[in-house]
Amino acid sequence: MELLQLKYFQTVAYTEHISKAAEQLNIAQPSLSLTIKRLEDELGTNLFNRKGRNIELSSSGKILLKHVNKIFTEIEKAKMDIQSHDQENARTIKISISNPRFLSGLISEYITLHPNTKIQQGVGVKSGIVTSLKKGDIDLGIAGPPIVDEEIESCVLVDEDIVLVLPSSHKLAGESKISLGKVANEPFISLANNEEYSGFTTALCERAGFTPTNNFEVDSSLLAEIIKLDQGVALLPISVCRKLDLHYVKIADIDPTYTVGLSWVKDGLLSPTVKEFRDFIIAYFKEHYEMFKDH
Repeated sequence: MELLQLKYFQTVAYTEHISKAAEQLNIAQPSLSLTIKRLEDELGTNLFNRKGRNIELSSSGKILLKHVNKIFTEIEKAKMDIQSHDQENARTIKISISNPRFLSGLISEYITLHPNTKIQQGVGVKSGIVTSLKKGDIDLGIAGPPIVDEEIESCVLVDEDIVLVLPSSHKLAGESKISLGKVANEPFISLANNEEYSGFTTALCERAGFTPTNNFEVDSSLLAEIIKLDQGVALLPISVCRKLDLHYVKIADIDPTYTVGLSWVKDGLLSPTVKEFRDFIIAYFKEHYEMFKDH
């Protein structure tokens, strides 16, 4: 059993598709299939089951993947130990977030305090953040709702209040509180490229007895413009409303909050710089707690 075989297996396991995995690894598909077959022969078990045009891990494959992830995490630990004397590498932080707003304001404050730090930041869906953490591609991840996984450690950063955003000219704009059911027939505006949050807001509406009709799916910069054109209503975190100067009212019947969490690999080796940044993020959200609450 060789590390290259295990890396190939890990890639196939996460793509669940031989052709896609071969493309990522930049090798021929037959060569990849043969490598997986030899690994299965060596272990005396099938690692994958066919599922239509795709494949999925067998029970044996799931066991192997868990150990392979640990192997490559340990290899990353070894690399970090070896490179810890290199100041440039030691000052690099790799983080991925499910929404850019989670680091807005925070990142500039941190860099001002630590100007020699290098930050590599990406934006991705929660499932991708989980995979990147386990593979050792990133040090930290921020997602809402928080990641729950036996290999990942997470802490809650904030339970942010969700409010109903209305055009200032809306007939209900003067109310202090509105039951969500009152806007059941209104067109909704949702945030694009954020499946977790979209699922969360849809669930809120369904709890109120209706399925929202999303007329627009846009990013946050366009959302304010469309709302002010009286084109719909939206369910948004209160910090976004304050930042974009949007008119909002409290939701009367369900008092919803959206939980955001910070995650890292359980028992993983974090550099002093990453630990410092992790602790800074936690302290920042605690210090700015009121920004996320409707008080």
